[in-house]
Amino acid sequence: MQQALAVCWSLLRRLSGDDAYERYLDHLVQTHPSVSPLSRSEFERRRQELKWSRISRCC
Repeated sequence: MQQALAVCWSLLRRLSGDDAYERYLDHLVQTHPSVSPLSRSEFERRRQELKWSRISRCC
């Protein structure tokens, strides 16, 4: 039961984007080990800038 809840919690975090920073760190370590990571606040700031700097409408 506890394992099922952990899987559900992990899935919920993934769908909501709550684990984006952890996934960013994992990606950085695996593919770009020589690059220093952004701080969490800088990562979130850039993420918000990307989200709101584009036109997101159909017409």
